[in-house]
Parts: sequence; C-alpha cells; structure tokens
Amino acid sequence: MKVAVIMGSISDMPIMQEAIDILKAFDIEIEVDIVSAHRTPEKLFDFSQNAHTRGISVVIAGAGGAAHLPGMVASMSPLPVIGVPIKSSNSIDGWDSVLSILQMPGGVPVATVALNGAKNAGILAAQIIGSHNNSVLEKVIKYKIGLKEAVTIASESIQK
Repeated sequence: MKVAVIMGSISDMPIMQEAIDILKAFDIEIEVDIVSAHRTPEKLFDFSQNAHTRGISVVIAGAGGAAHLPGMVASMSPLPVIGVPIKSSNSIDGWDSVLSILQMPGGVPVATVALNGAKNAGILAAQIIGSHNNSVLEKVIKYKIGLKEAVTIASESIQK
C-alpha cells in the first residue's frame, strides 16, 4: 500500500515534508510529486484518473491560495483524498486555502486537516491504511501510546 503526497508548488514542500516524515516513520511507501491544478491540468487529470492503478491507496494533496488541487483530485479519483490547506505567499492568511478545500460539494469528499497540518494528514493516511494492514495498525497504536506517555511525563514533571 502506497500514499501519494502531492503539492501544487515546490514552495509547499517544507509543509508537506511533515507528512512525508511521519509516513516514513510508519514504513509506508510514498510517491511524492508536484501536480499543479492550474499550471499542469493534463498531469492533474492523468494522476487523478490513474493513481489507483499504480498501487496508491490514499492521496494527500497540499495546496495554498485558491487550493483547488485536493478537490480536483477527489473529483476524478476513487481514492480517499486528504487535503492540506497551506498558508502561502499569495494566501489570505490561509483562509482561502482552508475554505477551498473544506467546502466541497456533496458527492466529492475531501478529508481536510488544519492549516499547514501535513503531519496530521500523514497520520490519518496511516490510520486509513492501518484499517487493512496490521503492521501499520500496530505502528499507529505504538505512536498513540507514545503521545500519551509524553503527556504523562510532562504532567509528572510539572507536579514536582
């Protein structure tokens, strides 16, 4: 099972790297590419219509500004799409990206994470894959236990 991490521009890479890093931590195979909804529409169409034939199970799509990439992929792909709104240089404080990804019409769902929330997109993708892959599921469980342990340690440290 493989996750595609795509973004509209190379400037999105610092944010999307968080998704890549967490997926690598879960030992999930990743395909990374730049697919611009506005500048490379033919590539967008090809990617969206054929990703499932290449073994992709989940798509994480990050975009800033008008942020049409996740929705356009979702409109043409049978795969689950997780949208990452990115606060970019041409963004209106990121709200344009959030609303572009969040406000999808009925029948074209995009799971949307927080602004610049690529790490959570990676975790969600791992959870989706883990629902059918016990190895990944066990890694997600261990990760969540680690989160709990970190809070417990922090709590104990301030109680002293």
